[in-house]
Amino acid sequence: QVQLVESGGGLVQPGGSLRLSCAASGSIVSIYTMGWYRQAPGKQRELVADISSDGGTNYADAVKGRFTISRDNAKNMVYLQMNSLKPEDTAVYYCNAKRRFFKVYEYWGQGTQVTVSS
Repeated sequence: QVQLVESGGGLVQPGGSLRLSCAASGSIVSIYTMGWYRQAPGKQRELVADISSDGGTNYADAVKGRFTISRDNAKNMVYLQMNSLKPEDTAVYYCNAKRRFFKVYEYWGQGTQVTVSS
């Protein structure tokens, strides 16, 4: 079973920066689509950004231009660099791994809290 462990969350001031990390068990980062999702209380879980096995990326409109997703295949790590943070970015952030091969294989991390407040 694939395991994903997030780290790097915490309390930051508006306008600040934070980098989230996701460590994956096994060599999956290079072949799975890796993504970051977030969920605030009372709201649906939403895609923040993802990166496919061929390097293509997608970003939610709310974070485009401020967040950057990247991966390090050798370290089996995925990162989310978050700049110019806003209070509305406050949420639990989840790492996700997904691939489609006749059926969908999907895994989730436990989440890490990001709070943006002065």
